[in-house]
Amino acid sequence: MARNNRADLRLDAPKGLRTGNIVGLGRNGGHSRDRFGRFTEAIARGMGTPWFLLGLTLFAVAWISWNTLAPEAWRFDSVALGFIALTLVLSMQASYAAPMILLAQNRQDDRDRVQFEQDRQRAERTLADTEYLAREVVALRIAIKDMASKDFIRAELRALLEHLDERSHLDERSDEHQTQTATRKAAPPYDS
Repeated sequence: MARNNRADLRLDAPKGLRTGNIVGLGRNGGHSRDRFGRFTEAIARGMGTPWFLLGLTLFAVAWISWNTLAPEAWRFDSVALGFIALTLVLSMQASYAAPMILLAQNRQDDRDRVQFEQDRQRAERTLADTEYLAREVVALRIAIKDMASKDFIRAELRALLEHLDERSHLDERSDEHQTQTATRKAAPPYDS
């Protein structure tokens, strides 16, 4: 079964909760949500860097310097009013940053949950494989226990060869004895 949505193919990024058909979200609504999620993660990652803090500090310093040192006609924020425009800009930035960071954390939690489930399944498979291999090793040990070893076979063959050697010596003596008996019977007795 082919999947139409490319987001379905990504196993490292869970889909999250499904919602009904929202106006403006057609068939590719998952793409736009995933794209927005990636965008929020990129913003959250960017806000967590020293470069962002340095840039925000330079922006605030430049704003305050311009509105303090520039000619009166060029100023757009008042020092007397406590830089209201700067406060509004920074408040708006913070009000957008917090939800973006929360969205990024939720996506990371979803990925961690999926990763945890995959790790758990992998651990179950590994445990099952290990138990199977342990049973097989025990079965092999039991089978080998009943099997003759190389030393045992050598000892049995030596004993058999010794027995055959003794038997051949006995057969040779028996043949000699029969030959001697037959020659005695065939020879006439001496009269004294």
